[in-house]
Amino acid sequence: MSLLDGPWIHKFIVSNGIRLHYVTQGEGDLVLLLHGFPEFWYSWRQQIPKLADHHKVVALDLRGYNLSDKPQDPASYVLDELILDIVGVIDGLGYRRCHLVGHDWGGMVAWGVAYAVPDRIQTLSVLACPHPSVLKQVPSGWDQWLRSSYLLLFQLPWLPELLLEWGNYGAIAHLLQWAAVNQSAIRPADIALYQDAAAQRGALSGMLNYYRGTLPSILAHEWGNLSVPTQMLWGRQDPVLGMELTYNTEAYVKALNIHYLDHCGHFVQQEQPDLVNQYLLEWLDARPTAKPGGAVG
Repeated sequence: MSLLDGPWIHKFIVSNGIRLHYVTQGEGDLVLLLHGFPEFWYSWRQQIPKLADHHKVVALDLRGYNLSDKPQDPASYVLDELILDIVGVIDGLGYRRCHLVGHDWGGMVAWGVAYAVPDRIQTLSVLACPHPSVLKQVPSGWDQWLRSSYLLLFQLPWLPELLLEWGNYGAIAHLLQWAAVNQSAIRPADIALYQDAAAQRGALSGMLNYYRGTLPSILAHEWGNLSVPTQMLWGRQDPVLGMELTYNTEAYVKALNIHYLDHCGHFVQQEQPDLVNQYLLEWLDARPTAKPGGAVG
């Protein structure tokens, strides 16, 4: 039995003119899971069955990734296009509203969707991804600038593809191991699946186009205040995005909870799955009104 098999079902949906792959399990209110870089739906493998006990869970392959369509033009990855993808999925599944959960780039897409259609998002959970306004004001100091230097590298043409492909996609393995504090949580067999997904035709450029197309569109956008109840989950030892990128988020989100997870790096839901499941279930099932002022747990 493949690691890609499980209690979930594999399906496809056409949204915003492109074909997106997803896995789904359960019935009830819709919970939509959006993965990050360099992953695909599989990064949510330990959340899907737990959340599916009382919800319809859908874990997408974002455009550019794995089995979903992979436009090669960076202009196809501006934030507005990604927002339309997600809204189209909600519509196509026959739902008016959903609980939205995103990690890394999936978190940034989730921020965008929550701002664009707040009335359609019951709750928002963002893992290891700063609020767009905070990202635009990256804290000064060499530490975070060094952590973020890859953002500039990944915006270059063709070179990042060569680097990630080199050594039979060894750089994908390196990224997954380097950014995880609890390295045992991402097994060699898991890494092989992420490498296989990255090796699909057009996938590397699709994945990198989030840095080339999405990031500039985010930085050019003006962000106001968000009314959707929001929780953030962040690894205390994240080597990619420091905890300082959560500071002052309460200035932009009216109802916010933040949880910092110990012994946890960047791949939050894979490194601390039980704790992440606990926080997600509490958030979804309580229909919460988040604590004002960015309460921290």
